[in-house]
Amino acid sequence: MEFRYLPMTERDKREMLEGIGVEQSDELFSDIPENVRFKGELDIKAPKNEFQLMKELTKLSEQNVNLKSHSSFLGAGVYDHYIPSIVDHVISRSEFYTAYTPYQPEISQGELQAIFEFQTMICELTSMDVANSSMYDGGTALAEAVNLSAGQTKKKKVLVSKAIHPESLAVIHSYVKGPGVEVVEIDHKNGMTDLDQLERELDDDTASVVVQYPNFFGQVEPLDKVRSLVDTQKKAMMITSSNPLALGFLTPPGEFGADIVVGDAQVFGIPAQYGGPHCGYFATTKKLMRKVPGRLVGQTVDEEGRRGFVLTLQAREQHIRRDKATSNICSNQALNALASSVAMSSLGKQGLRKMAWMNIQKTSYMKKVLHENGFEVAFEGPFFNELVVKLSHDVAEVNRVLLDRGFIGGYDLGQVDRSLTKSMLIAVTEIRTKEEIDQFVREMGDIHG
Repeated sequence: MEFRYLPMTERDKREMLEGIGVEQSDELFSDIPENVRFKGELDIKAPKNEFQLMKELTKLSEQNVNLKSHSSFLGAGVYDHYIPSIVDHVISRSEFYTAYTPYQPEISQGELQAIFEFQTMICELTSMDVANSSMYDGGTALAEAVNLSAGQTKKKKVLVSKAIHPESLAVIHSYVKGPGVEVVEIDHKNGMTDLDQLERELDDDTASVVVQYPNFFGQVEPLDKVRSLVDTQKKAMMITSSNPLALGFLTPPGEFGADIVVGDAQVFGIPAQYGGPHCGYFATTKKLMRKVPGRLVGQTVDEEGRRGFVLTLQAREQHIRRDKATSNICSNQALNALASSVAMSSLGKQGLRKMAWMNIQKTSYMKKVLHENGFEVAFEGPFFNELVVKLSHDVAEVNRVLLDRGFIGGYDLGQVDRSLTKSMLIAVTEIRTKEEIDQFVREMGDIHG
């Protein structure tokens, strides 16, 4: 047999047409004017059998550069971290892998408990009261937080640091068009949010202040100072976007008084895989739990007193009147949330802390070696696993040469900020070795001249 999955036969096609009372399939397209219909043959290859197709696709895939063939120093929101082997074993189980929506708790207890555990671990990392069962990614979670703050405070202006991920900033601009929220961008100065400008822009119309911790450049923002400024305006909220791995070592935003903490759980158990799919998290205070977008899983007991789990407090337009809904997010990333839960459980509290510490130490070593080899690191101050280095050549040109030498280089910051042209954002995770770091800097030095 040439095909694993047989296409429909002529008999199947005829029976379907008869079932809907149509003689020819062309009648299904009668609403399309004749003059715009395609009449010829598509210029595509003839179909191949399964073996030949797999051989061709394998050959094509081998042309790709990947994280096994090259050492990666590229981060900027998607990172190459250690993933415990148990993650794939658990998420590949059919009861998880094929599960979609746990609407029927009587047959979905395993899925619901897994999601509940994810929520619990996110709350512990962020030091917040409640977390949802995940969102599409960190960017959409942040934009949802912005809209929530505007709805809660009845104010229409948010102050957003330009030191957040530029793609997240773009998502915010898209999301606020509907509710008509004004976004005021706060510049960065020396790699950190300009607190002087933030203070000037804060006023009675401010719904929230948005910062990233650590920020897009890897710098650790002073959340205590941000919170003090926010407190000068009644009802204004502090929204923090955080790398959850960094929170294994850094003081969590909840301890600084953050109202909403969001981020991306890709760092736990989710491969880079071309930039997606991801798993966003959304954590907040008990006061705001009825406004949380997406799904929440709650713990309860059945009529016999046994512990059980159910979906609860859903503020989505699917379940309540549209005029009362606070979000139109209609799904969650349950499988990726499970992967993150398994990864966190496998690492444990001490392992997670050690993993975060290794990111800090190895990036510090990268900074030291860069200095020793004549490179200028752009910003000072505490940082997590990313830093910005200034180059004498275009970053794209440097990255092309690095690729030929077995390395995936850093992110070209000139793409998003002209003031950072010829500046590269380098990420160093726990799986990069001393030898890889040393060789990477040597190769950079050869190109740098």
